Amino acid sequence: MRKIHLIIYIMTALLLVSCNGRSPLDTTTVYDGDYCYRGEMSNGKRNGYGVLSIKDSIIYSGTWKDGKRCGYGTTTDSLGRQIIALWQADTIVSGTRQDSLGTYHGGFSKELLADGHGTWRGANGEFYTGEWAGDRRNGFGCGVAENGKVKAGDWRKGKYRGEQMLHTADRIYGIDVSRYQHEKGRKKFSLDWSAVRIVGLGAGRKSSGNIDYKISFAYIKSTEGTTIRNRYFPSDYVRAKKKGIAVGAYHFFSTKSSAAKQAHYFLKHTTLRIGDMPPVLDVEPSDAQIRQMGGTEAMFRSIRTWLAIVRNATGTKPVLYISQGFVNKYLPQAPDIRSNYPIWIARYGQYRPDIRLAFWQLTPYGRVRGIHGEVDINVFNGYKEQFAEFLQRETIKK
Repeated sequence: MRKIHLIIYIMTALLLVSCNGRSPLDTTTVYDGDYCYRGEMSNGKRNGYGVLSIKDSIIYSGTWKDGKRCGYGTTTDSLGRQIIALWQADTIVSGTRQDSLGTYHGGFSKELLADGHGTWRGANGEFYTGEWAGDRRNGFGCGVAENGKVKAGDWRKGKYRGEQMLHTADRIYGIDVSRYQHEKGRKKFSLDWSAVRIVGLGAGRKSSGNIDYKISFAYIKSTEGTTIRNRYFPSDYVRAKKKGIAVGAYHFFSTKSSAAKQAHYFLKHTTLRIGDMPPVLDVEPSDAQIRQMGGTEAMFRSIRTWLAIVRNATGTKPVLYISQGFVNKYLPQAPDIRSNYPIWIARYGQYRPDIRLAFWQLTPYGRVRGIHGEVDINVFNGYKEQFAEFLQRETIKK
């Protein structure tokens, strides 16, 4: 509020002097249809301090130069919000608008909407600084929500989209594979683990330089439900480890069988050694499947059962693999899982997921040297130092 009062004080003082340095002397009243101008004139044009109104409503009060708004003045937008601004040739250089919701300071469009770069301080404690268009946050910006959560990245029409990641060789990349990388129809393919390098990230991914990235970790499908095993898991596990890649195993969750039986089936048929990446539970049920198993609460009871059994057996927290849609629709109903277990999210947009996570599966259309066809590409949520800490802290302990 002190800043606003200071601006008003300065503006009031400056209104006494026009852009061309003249002191207000005589005032003139000029009518043009419904418009009325009262103020200083020079050479038939508004020069100095003046007030322009239409009928009984003031459009602008402030200084003029050669018939155009110039210097400090006030105006009112279509919603009745007052704007105190610095003008140049009828264009706002920067201005301040305050209402019951908060205070905006920055650029404005000709329609008197927030436009360009600006800062917003909400009455509820919210804060944002960044790009605007059409009175909405639009472009890159940094904000702090009412609850203190920081959001930095791209905004579109007032909604936060996320950080648009620039992929470089410095990031920690991984892949996940199953029998589908080995079989295409009747054809069978082996994976050349001695040659694997990421050479493509799929369309729409921004990268710096040529894509030729090291693979630091690999997850291999081991089991599904209580009856399905990946016949290629043992050989892929051994060959990937020989390559020096950190290896982990994942289980595909079934909504039709006991979670406890699934957990024991996974533990029985999966190679799990000390130092391996934490086990993963891949959860991808449809809405209909969730209903058939008894609803959301029943699903999360099963998920908790699997996670608890495998955690007790391996000495580490398993990772939960879910989609962005699952995060939005279901995960808020299980805050204990969200806060206590690492999340691996499948989100194929170009923006980093707005959630605390371990891994981000950013595309199913990656290309990897040594592997036939398309491959899921993942990125670890951190860099070299954080990944080394993860391998010390989160890997299998027993």
